[in-house]
Amino acid sequence: MGHLEADILLAQPRGFCAGVDRAIQIVQEALHRFGSPIYVRHQIIHNARVIAELSAQGAIFIDQLSEVPDGSTLIFSAHGVSAEIKYQASLRNLQIFDATCPLVTKVHVEVRKLHAAGIPIVMIGHQGHPEVDGTMGQVKGNIYLVEKVADVAHLILNNNQQVAYVTQTTLSVDETKEIISALKARFQNIVEPKKQDICYATQNRQDAVKELVPLVDIMIVVGSANSSNSNRLRELAVRMGVEAYLVDDPGLVRQDWFLNKKRVGVTAGASAPEVLTQEIVAMIKSFGLSVVKTLPGIEEKVVFTMPKGLQA
Repeated sequence: MGHLEADILLAQPRGFCAGVDRAIQIVQEALHRFGSPIYVRHQIIHNARVIAELSAQGAIFIDQLSEVPDGSTLIFSAHGVSAEIKYQASLRNLQIFDATCPLVTKVHVEVRKLHAAGIPIVMIGHQGHPEVDGTMGQVKGNIYLVEKVADVAHLILNNNQQVAYVTQTTLSVDETKEIISALKARFQNIVEPKKQDICYATQNRQDAVKELVPLVDIMIVVGSANSSNSNRLRELAVRMGVEAYLVDDPGLVRQDWFLNKKRVGVTAGASAPEVLTQEIVAMIKSFGLSVVKTLPGIEEKVVFTMPKGLQA
């Protein structure tokens, strides 16, 4: 491989995915049409910069439906909500828009079908993550969470019964494969999703990091601490043997990280805006790194339509 004339290498693709783009547009369009305040249940997406900007425009982020006054406009976050929350919200005098990512909704539909067929469901995901709460909350009971391979052995299910699995959309592709192998080894009659639940954006960003890591001495991942897919990008770099840091503000980037580092890799999670990535790149350049080069990669062309009532 020839010498790469670049100090900073940018992963491609990186940053916003179609579901995040759509969720932000939903909040902005609601603010534009109905004025502030607009209430949003949970952070619309997991990025501190975006939340601060939308808050400044008049969005109010809440966790309890009781915090939303009657007659208000309410938006559900991109991570999705449980059936119970949807039901409780429907009982109130609220105008509701659902910003759940369509790829998360696809998993919700699958869970409801499997449950209706009486098949126990194993959800691969991280406990307490809003997407997991929303997906597991599509049904009442007969759904079990596994976070790691070791959890598979502890499932209180009969090895011979038919079992199905679904996954959170933002997990590590490699770690999920290991858990799925363990599930298949234990349950011979396992039902798989027709298409993997991990979304195209998660997969593409992880693949881009795998391309990038062998070329660099350090990885900077632009993303917030509560962003699942951003954390997975950092972990992936570390597992591949490169020092990696997760940052969501240029002020968090430390000059001493780059001592004796010749080449820096930069990527961004699916909820991180490109303007933030560019600010962080500018900060890294100010430490004496000069050339910036973007690696070739997949051009994502996925676009999701806006909900009825907010379409142009």
